[in-house]
Amino acid sequence: MPVFEYKALDLKGKSHSGIIDAESAPTARQKLRATKKFPVSISEVADATIPSRSAARALPNLFNHVKPLEIAIMTRQLATLLGASFPLVTALDTLLPQTRSQTLKKALAQVKDSVIEGKSFAQALEQYPRIFSPLFINMVRAGESSGTLEVILERLAEISEKQVALGNRIKTTLAYPVFMSIFGTLVLFLLLAFIVPSITSIFEDMHQVLPLPTRVLISTSDLLKAYWWLVLLCLAVLFFFLRIFTKTTRGKFIADKIAITLPIFGTMVMKLAVARFARTLGSLLENGVSMMPSLETVKNITGNVHIANAVKAATKEVEKGQSLGDSLAAYKAFPGLSIQMIQVGEQSGNLESMLAKIADIFENEVESQLLRITSLLEPTMIVLMGSLVGFIVISVCLPIFEMNQLIK
Repeated sequence: MPVFEYKALDLKGKSHSGIIDAESAPTARQKLRATKKFPVSISEVADATIPSRSAARALPNLFNHVKPLEIAIMTRQLATLLGASFPLVTALDTLLPQTRSQTLKKALAQVKDSVIEGKSFAQALEQYPRIFSPLFINMVRAGESSGTLEVILERLAEISEKQVALGNRIKTTLAYPVFMSIFGTLVLFLLLAFIVPSITSIFEDMHQVLPLPTRVLISTSDLLKAYWWLVLLCLAVLFFFLRIFTKTTRGKFIADKIAITLPIFGTMVMKLAVARFARTLGSLLENGVSMMPSLETVKNITGNVHIANAVKAATKEVEKGQSLGDSLAAYKAFPGLSIQMIQVGEQSGNLESMLAKIADIFENEVESQLLRITSLLEPTMIVLMGSLVGFIVISVCLPIFEMNQLIK
C-alpha cells in the first residue's frame, strides 16, 4: 500500500505533519478528514526514500541514518504493546505517530503494509537492512517461530539499550580530551599565524643574530602566515583520502590491523569487539537460534576485520564438529580469558550465560581503562599546551632581554 506524507490543519488551525498509508491520494485525504484534519498538501513517498535492500549501497549513510537509540526505543515500545495483547499490525500502527525519525517512520509504515499483505514480520524487516541489523531480523524470526515475539523484542531492547549506554559513556569520557585537543590546536594556530607575526615584526630592524628559539618561532610563524590555507587544504585532503581508503577492503584491513596493534588502545578495541561478539552470540543462542545460524549472524558485527575473519574461520571448524572455544583458540584473535570462559561454558552447558559474563567483564574493563587514560590525558594536555605557550613567550622575550643588556 502506498505511503503519503502530509501537512494538515486541525479544527483549531494548528499545523500537523506526518505520514499516512492509503490506496490513493484521495483516500488519504478522506482518512485525514475523518480524523478532523484538513490536508494542506499531500504527496506519495517514493520507495527510494527508504534505505531498502536495493538502495542500501547507493544511498549515503548521512541522509538515511537511524540512530541506535531510536531503534531501541521503538523496540521497547513494540514489545510493550505486544505484551499488552495488541495485534502486530495494530501495534505498528500505534507506533507510527510516536516515532520521531521520518526515515524510521516511513520504514515502519511500509513494514506494516508488508505484514498486512501476508509477509512475516522478519521478512518485512529484511527489506531495510540499513535500518534493521541481521541480529534484529534473526531474533525476530526466532521469536515468530517460537511464538515469543514480545519476549524476544524485550531482549533486543535490552541489548540495544546496553550498547547505546556503553557508546554514550565512551563518548562522554572522550569528549573533554577531544575538545581540549581541538581548541588547543586552534589557539596555537591562531597565535602562530596571526598574533606572533605582529609581535616579532619589531625584531626585523635589529642588526644582530636572534636567539635560536626566536628564529624557530619566526620561521614557523612566517610559514603558517603565508601557507595556512595550504596546511588546511592538505589536512582536508588527507582526511577525505583516509576516509575513502578505509572504506575499501584493503584499507579497512590495514586500519583494523593498526587499531588492534596500537599500544593501550589496541587492547580496548579488541575487548570491545569481543564483547560485542559475545553479547550478540549469547542472546541469539539464549533465544532459540541454533549455533551455526548464530555464528553466521555475528561474524560481521564485531567491527574489526581481523576478529571477523577469525570468527568466519572458526565457524567452518564448528561446522565440522569442533567446539567453539577450541576453534577460536586456533586463530589467536581472542584474549585468552574469553577463550577459557567459552570452553568452560561449553563443558558445563552454560555457554549463553558465560558469553554474557564475557561481554560484561570486557565492557567494564574498557570503561575503567578509558577512565584511567582520560584522567592521565588531562594533566598531560595541560602540561603540553603550557609548554608550547611557554616556548612562544620565551622566544618573544629573549630578544627583548638581549636589547636591555645592550642598553645597559
